[in-house]
Amino acid sequence: MDPLTPADIRASFVNATQGEAERVPMPGLHEVIWAEREYLGWRDPQAHHRAYLVHWAAEQPRGILLRSSEFSLQPGIAAMCSLCRITRRADEISMFTAPRAGQPGRDGNTVGMYLCDDLACSHLIRILPPAHPLQPDPAQLLAGRIDGLNSRLQAFTASVMKPA
Repeated sequence: MDPLTPADIRASFVNATQGEAERVPMPGLHEVIWAEREYLGWRDPQAHHRAYLVHWAAEQPRGILLRSSEFSLQPGIAAMCSLCRITRRADEISMFTAPRAGQPGRDGNTVGMYLCDDLACSHLIRILPPAHPLQPDPAQLLAGRIDGLNSRLQAFTASVMKPA
């Protein structure tokens, strides 16, 4: 992922008003290892139900405002993130909704997806199994995970931007 500045991030939101984008709290950008990210995702430290996701699409950053559900999945079961497709404990996966861009979003239309609660998909896909003759090459496995994550991220963003 190419590095982002606070100005890039604030200008990237496709489903927020200018005022909402100006109030988005910035994550610690100086700590980000950009080469190991497909997107930048973070939770609002003042309002944990709010989250933000920014990635590059068509040579420009695209940001999405998210809201996590106040309800959690049933404890004791496994759940899968729709972006990274990694199975985790139910308390580590949350339903996130994003208002659609433009008038449909102002009218209350949203798009939802089960995501890793900590939005750490970029880190999780890099945890690879040990090399083994019966396993795919780790580099190929990682490349496939990255491609899949990017493809699903682009599709989610397109659904947020699509008129209802």
